This record gives sequence, C-alpha cells and structure tokens, in this order.
Amino acid sequence: MALLTPQGVKRVFQFQKPEGLEHLRRLLNWGKFDEVRDSRRSILLDMLYESIIFAGGKGFPWVEVVQVVKFTEEMLKESKGCSITEAVMILRNKLRDYQGQFNTTHLLALCDYFHNTFIRHYKLYQYVLGQDQEVNLTVTHLEVCAPPQPLPLAEGKDRELWKHEQQVAELNLAEVQKRTNVLLLKETLQLELEHMLQKMFSQDPAQQSQVLKREELENLINEAIHIQIKCLKELLQYEIQITFDILDLKLQKKTLNLNAPVPFPLSITGQPGQDETLKFNKAKKGKKAKGKK
Repeated sequence: MALLTPQGVKRVFQFQKPEGLEHLRRLLNWGKFDEVRDSRRSILLDMLYESIIFAGGKGFPWVEVVQVVKFTEEMLKESKGCSITEAVMILRNKLRDYQGQFNTTHLLALCDYFHNTFIRHYKLYQYVLGQDQEVNLTVTHLEVCAPPQPLPLAEGKDRELWKHEQQVAELNLAEVQKRTNVLLLKETLQLELEHMLQKMFSQDPAQQSQVLKREELENLINEAIHIQIKCLKELLQYEIQITFDILDLKLQKKTLNLNAPVPFPLSITGQPGQDETLKFNKAKKGKKAKGKK
C-alpha cells in the first residue's frame, strides 16, 4: 500500500475500468498476469478497484479512499479461512479500529458496502481466494473474416440480368475452349504423323545405303499416304463434332439473347397508344370546359 497515494487513487477513479485496473496494478507494483489462469489475483485486483470506485463515488476525500483500499486488503487477509461469523466479528473490530480515519457517515457507508458485497458473497470469496484452483483451459484461435465491402448501389445489376450475363459468359468460354482443343489436336496429330513416318523410314537401316526397288518405293509411299489419311480422318471427325458443338453453343446464346431480361422497367409514357390516350383525354376535358361556359 506504500505506493498508493491520493493522487494515484484519484487517477484510477477517473480512468475507464480497463485502464483503471491496469493503473492500479502498477501502483501496487504487481507484475502482469493472465486473468483467466490466475483468477485469484484478478478477483483481488477487481475488489480493490471496486473499493476505490465505491469510496470515490460516495465523496470520500482521496486520503480516505487510500485508507478504504488498505481496509479492504486487510479484511481479505485476516478473514481468510474463517467462518462467516468470525468474518463479521473481524469486520466489526476493524471498523472500530478505523473510527479515527473516517467520520461517522463514511464509516457507516463502509460498513454497508462490506455487508452488501463481501459478507453477502462470503463463501464464494473464500472458495476463490482461500484455496488454489486448478484451471483446465483450452484456447482456440479463430480467424474471423469480415464480409467483403459491397459495391455502390449505382454499380449494381438486376439479379436476372446478372444471371443472363453469367450464362452468356459461360457459353463464350465453352466455345473458346472447344476452338482451343481443335488447335491442340492439330498439333498433336502433326507430331504423331512425323513420329510415325520417321519410324517407318528408319525400320531397316541396312537398306538406307542401297537403291530402293520400284515395288519397295511404292510400298513406302502407300504406307505414308495411309498414315496421313488416318490422321486427317481423325482430325476431320473431331472438327466436324466440334463444329456441331459450337453451332449448338451459338444457338443457345441466340436463344438467351432473345429472352434477355430488360435492365430497367419501361416508362409508362413510352407505351404504344399512350400519347393518343392522353390527347383524347385533353380534348374531352376541353369540350366539357366550353360547355360549362
């Protein structure tokens, strides 16, 4: 308590509770501690803080507020392990010892404060402050992802229009993918053709240095033509299938565009026949006005 001064407790009273508890901890020269794992020290610090708030709120002079904190700490130490009857006797004796520190009004207020807080919940205080507590604590760190910042309403789109655009974009992407697949197949078949021809001409290395006979040359040419026709046939079949697929995609896009939602409601004044109706109503009103005259 030597570090507690009137100015110190005044600052604790003026702070918000988190800052006030931290400032009081430094005034008491306590080291930092985990409020969950060291619940005893946390509750003790909270009781001393609440005694400052009580005394300052009741208008105690700051010198007397220091004495209230001292009174609270002594009361907690001396009543440790005692029965509630013994605790009431200790409270009565301490109030008598502090008669010279407080006037009658403040002494009665201090008595009521301890009866309504410490004595009323005495067993709970004894359970927490009178024995070591085994704390089984599991800490899980969760990452909270805030929702993304929404776009301005002026940049928003109608839901059905947005769906339509997404469908068209998917069809365009599918068409691009199919055209890309055709190009990849052409390159693959070209490499495969070159590999097969090279393999065919290099089957008999001994004949490469000799002059080929007419029949052997014809066989080589026929086989090379057969390989090329086979690759071209495969490519042509694939291109025909891809062409039909692309035409089907284009038909789907055309159907979507014909049934595309209207971005904004049409103006009433723009509907067919509306101008004629307005002119007819004006003419009718004009005739009635002339008839009245």
